[in-house]
Amino acid sequence: MTSSHPDHPLFKPTLIIHGGAGAIQRSKLPPELWAKYHASLLSYLRSTYEKLKNGVSALDAAVHAVSLLEDDELFNCGRGSVFTSAGTIEMEASVMVTSVRDHSHNHGHGLGRAAIKRGAGVIRVKNVRHPVQLAREVLLRTGIDENGDAADDGGNMHSQLSGPYVETLARDWGLEFKPDEWFWTKARWDEHQRGLKGIKEDITLSQGTVGCVCLDQWGNLATATSTGGLTNKKPGRVGDTPTLGAGFWAESWSSETAPEQTVPDQTMVYRPGAGASRTEDKPNFTIHWDALSPWNLIQDLFLGDCLGRSESRTVQRQQTEKQPLLNQSSSTTKPVRKRTTRAVALSGTGNGDSFLRLNAARTASAMLRFSDKKLSLGQAITAVAGPGGELQQSAGQRWGKTGEGMGGLIGIEAELESDADRNSLRKGKVVHDFNCGGMFRAWMEEDSTGEERERVMVFREEYH
Repeated sequence: MTSSHPDHPLFKPTLIIHGGAGAIQRSKLPPELWAKYHASLLSYLRSTYEKLKNGVSALDAAVHAVSLLEDDELFNCGRGSVFTSAGTIEMEASVMVTSVRDHSHNHGHGLGRAAIKRGAGVIRVKNVRHPVQLAREVLLRTGIDENGDAADDGGNMHSQLSGPYVETLARDWGLEFKPDEWFWTKARWDEHQRGLKGIKEDITLSQGTVGCVCLDQWGNLATATSTGGLTNKKPGRVGDTPTLGAGFWAESWSSETAPEQTVPDQTMVYRPGAGASRTEDKPNFTIHWDALSPWNLIQDLFLGDCLGRSESRTVQRQQTEKQPLLNQSSSTTKPVRKRTTRAVALSGTGNGDSFLRLNAARTASAMLRFSDKKLSLGQAITAVAGPGGELQQSAGQRWGKTGEGMGGLIGIEAELESDADRNSLRKGKVVHDFNCGGMFRAWMEEDSTGEERERVMVFREEYH
């Protein structure tokens, strides 16, 4: 995925990592255990950030971070995965990419073939050391090339693959396997046994899905997520982590705006209900280009006020009595429309069944894309995964009793304007929120002096 980059970077590298969320209480999280989580998250944050600064793509950086977490027994993924009710381990992972750049011209900037499929998840994986790396291969191996012709890469356009079949592909693709014993840890086995006996945990860390969201220098975003699922889940259960839109999501969209423009005097104007007329001594006035659609002209010119006008048309005209029909001055041109591309990427952690029911990650993104107001990703994440948000409300009277609805989301948003200065570095915005006791997370943020600052937290306030 990593390749040469012929032009200047567009963004400062940005990333955030999460290590699970749940009913985590300060009184049940001793300093020595917190120190282990802090050290691991800080190490993985630094390692991944260094790769992004050196030009590694967002996809490769996010997969790198999650691979490190999958080898760490502290986290519920890979080697630290929880057990099913049958005493087996079934892992899930996913990746997804997007960009503020035009995908069709982005093959040399880290997105490349990933844009063909954009997202992929793997389900019920048992012995692959790094399920997230398998998800990456499923994403990149599409069976076709950029032109839609057949490609001999062993892949296909499926976005989700499960069980023994995807493990066979992993062997064919040369991924590393480990025996069952390598995934067995005493801490998770003890949790499994206590759960079977109905013993409630003092500290619930089993909802510890891990994930990483990255923005690289070239304007690409990637999210990578991995988990062992819920402690004592039923064998065969599919959670939110490998399901597009539920536990992860990434997308971009563009919008255009046209600045208002004035026209010179001596302009053909139109008075509603009175046809067109010539004005000699009228000041310049604003053109509303969206008012010049064929239907609007037909309605106003020929039907007058007989059919009435929509509220939106009334609002368009509230600043001026006249609307231009024809500009006879050759010096006036239609205004140049400014195009803004906006991109977001998210990863979730918590009670996966609740994330599935709400399609939580995609819901947060859709709130931005389709809202009449320009919401921030932070506002959308809080509305879905923050205190009192959609996830919590979905639990109803069961909230706080069953673990249902608990969780959090992390994400990054970025924007690129068509007329922006290409020589200045832009910044992505890191956001996160959760509705439960805590969420393990680490991210890079910029302080007031412009210096990058490392942050590692579990609660809303600093751990003391």
